[in-house]
Amino acid sequence: MRAIPTLKISISGVRGVIGESLTPGLLTRFAQAFGTYIGRGTVVIGRDPRTSGQMVKQAVIAGLLSSGCRVIDIGMCPVPTVQLLVRHHMAQGGIAITASHNPAEWNALKFIGGDGLFLDSGKAREMLDIYHQGEYTKVAGSEMREVERESGATDLHVQKILDVLGPLPQKEKPLRVVLDACNGAGSLVGPRLLERLGAEVVPINVTPNGLFPRPAEPVAENLGVLCAAVTEHQADIGFAQDMDADRLAIVSEKGIPIGEDYTLVLASLYVLGKELGPVVANLSSSSVLQEVANRFACPLFLTRIGEVNVTEAMQKEGAIIGGEGNGGVIYPRINFARDSLVGMALVLHLLAETGKSVTDLVNTFPSFHLIKEKLTCPSSKISTVLRMLRTEYAGCPLDLRDGVKVTLPDGWFLVRGSNTEPIVRVIAEAKNEATARQIVAGIYGKVQACINS
Repeated sequence: MRAIPTLKISISGVRGVIGESLTPGLLTRFAQAFGTYIGRGTVVIGRDPRTSGQMVKQAVIAGLLSSGCRVIDIGMCPVPTVQLLVRHHMAQGGIAITASHNPAEWNALKFIGGDGLFLDSGKAREMLDIYHQGEYTKVAGSEMREVERESGATDLHVQKILDVLGPLPQKEKPLRVVLDACNGAGSLVGPRLLERLGAEVVPINVTPNGLFPRPAEPVAENLGVLCAAVTEHQADIGFAQDMDADRLAIVSEKGIPIGEDYTLVLASLYVLGKELGPVVANLSSSSVLQEVANRFACPLFLTRIGEVNVTEAMQKEGAIIGGEGNGGVIYPRINFARDSLVGMALVLHLLAETGKSVTDLVNTFPSFHLIKEKLTCPSSKISTVLRMLRTEYAGCPLDLRDGVKVTLPDGWFLVRGSNTEPIVRVIAEAKNEATARQIVAGIYGKVQACINS
C-alpha cells in the first residue's frame, strides 16, 4: 500500500511532519520566498505552543533576515492575533507558525498579506512560483537587521474586542464559562479575555506546553472532558478552541456539544440583531445559518471552503459578519479573520443581553442534523472520487465550486479533498439525524470503494 504523503504544499501554505518532511532547510527556503515576494518589507511572526515551534521559528527568521526583511516576533499567540498585528504595524506581511487542528507531529506556515488576510490563490501562486524557481533576494550581513521582540500582542487583541463590544451587562450572577483551550495558543489569552468581559472562568487545558490533552479539532467526540466540566461546575456555557485559536466550538449548559456550525449561527444572531447586512459563509455551513439570515431579511452568500474565500466574498458583498461551519467567526469591526476570541465575546453578549440559555437559543431554530466524516485518501485519487460523484448524481442539483455538493430531496451532502491533510471530507445535513446518517453512510461507502479500486 502506498504511503500517505506527509508534506502538503498548496495555496493554503506549507505543512508537514517535523523530522520527516518539514525540514529546517525547506522552512528557510519558504521564508526566503515570502521575503522576496513582499520585497524586503516588515513581517510579523507568531507561533502556537507546539514543541517544534521554536525550531520552525528560527528557520523562518533565518530565511526572512537573509532576504532583507524586518522581523517583528510577537511570540506565542493565536493566528488571529498575528493577523491583527500585521494591520496594527502596517506590515507588508505575516507568517503564522501553526498546524492548526493537525496532530502534534505536524507544523506549518500560514502566509498573510499586508491587509492581514491570508494570501488569495493568485498571490499564493506568485509566492509559490518564487519558491519553486529558487531565485530569492539575498542581502549582505551588514544589511541584516536585529529581530524585534514584542510583548503585549494579546493584550492589544483583548483591548480591541473590549473597545468594540464592551464588557458584558452587569448581572446579579455573572455568566460562568468553562474554557478548554487544548493547551494551545488560546491558553495565553482566552481566560484573560473572559475575565475582562466580566465572566466567571473555569479554565481547563490552559497550559501552553504543546502537549495535546485531546485531539486539537474541537468536534463533539473530542470534547468529553469539557462536557463533564460544564455539568460539574453548573456553567452557562463551555467553549473549546483548536491549537491556533481560530476555531470555536460550544457546549450547552446541559453539557451537550451543539455543533461547530452553531458558533457562527449564534454570533450572527447577535450581530444581525444590532446591525443588518449581508452574511457570508462557506458551502459546508449548516442550513440553520440561512434561517438566521431569513429572520432578519438579510442575504446569505456561500463560497468555497477556506478563510481566504470567505473574506474575499465578504469584501465584495460588504458583509458585516461571516465565517465557516467549522467554528470560524469573522467579524470585521474587530478583526478581519477567523477569531475564536471574538466568537466567545459575541456569544456571551448574546446570552447576557437576551437572558436565554444556549439550549433556548438553539431551540428557536428548525432542527437540522449535520454530520462530518473523513477518509484517508492519496491526493492522486481525489479527482477520481469527485468524477465518480459527478456522474453518479448528474440528475441532482450540483454545486461544483469546491468538490461536489449535491442537493437531495431530503438534505444535501458535500465531498471535497482537504487542502491541509491527505483526506477526503464527507459532510451531510438533513432535518433528522437518521436521514443525515443514512446519506453519510451511502456516500462514505461509495467514496471508500472508489479509493480502493
